[in-house]
Amino acid sequence: MHGAPKGLLFAVYYPILAAIGVPANLAVIVILSRGRCGLSKCITYYLVSMASTDLLVIITAAILNRIVGIYFPLSFMYITPICSVNFALLAASRDCSIWATVIFTVDRFVAISCPKMKTRYCTEKVAAVVIGAVCGMSCFKNTFEYFVYEPLYTIDNIPWHCKIKSIFYTSPSWAAYDWIHCISTPSLPFVLILLLNAVTVRQILKAIKIRKRLCVGKQAENLKDTEVNNRRKSIILLFCISGSFIMLWLLFLVTLLYVQIKNVSYFSGSNYNESNFILEESGYMLQILSSCINPFIYTGTQSKFRQELKDGIQFSIYFISKIFFKK
Repeated sequence: MHGAPKGLLFAVYYPILAAIGVPANLAVIVILSRGRCGLSKCITYYLVSMASTDLLVIITAAILNRIVGIYFPLSFMYITPICSVNFALLAASRDCSIWATVIFTVDRFVAISCPKMKTRYCTEKVAAVVIGAVCGMSCFKNTFEYFVYEPLYTIDNIPWHCKIKSIFYTSPSWAAYDWIHCISTPSLPFVLILLLNAVTVRQILKAIKIRKRLCVGKQAENLKDTEVNNRRKSIILLFCISGSFIMLWLLFLVTLLYVQIKNVSYFSGSNYNESNFILEESGYMLQILSSCINPFIYTGTQSKFRQELKDGIQFSIYFISKIFFKK
């Protein structure tokens, strides 16, 4: 909600985040789109949408907002209309990223806990419609963000930088909009992810217990149960994605709730010695970090994804070395 903070930590943190997050998410999009990781098209659609929206968050939040603000504070990006558009795009991409995680969690919940609905809901056509609907609603909701800001100052009739309008804190309409914003992102996703994961994990553990009872005899005990292993992998993937989301977004949620409950303004970000600013900026840093985590989760939990990544790196090294040797 404010301009980029100044300080060595921020000047180093955000470029490193962008340098890791952009290629990592691009690699995920390319690898999963090839369809060689042994995942259904439905799951692939959701994971690609998550990687795409995470990439947009890194571009809008880390690069266009933070890096440009720290290293190029007088650039045209901080003319008020452009600045306002950037904030709206940032909010829209953030919402899309959050709700992409939610709809992936819903898909896994239906696939594991609702077998009767699985054949109708867990399809690539439904996945495409749901992803499109969620992203469309997120973009529509955040178009209003453009009208939240006004110029910080004007030079030669050119408005510069963005500050939140004072009416934002006094108008009942804007107050209602802010509450809707707080509930939809990320309060409601938190509740949905925790609730759905609790039910999903309970169903998985119950199914594993039943299958173990059916596997009687020493020979059966020594055999690897493919179904049980697949369900365990589902738990690990679900826990890693949802767990990282909860942990990295928690401080951001606390900040939003603090602003709403205490009825205070969003912090200016001008004094990084103030505890309020430290709370907000720490939450913001972790929130952007969450957009870089999923590629590493896939690498750690999916053997076929690891192999595809390894093959891609080897091919890139071979291709680059071949160019240099030719020269």
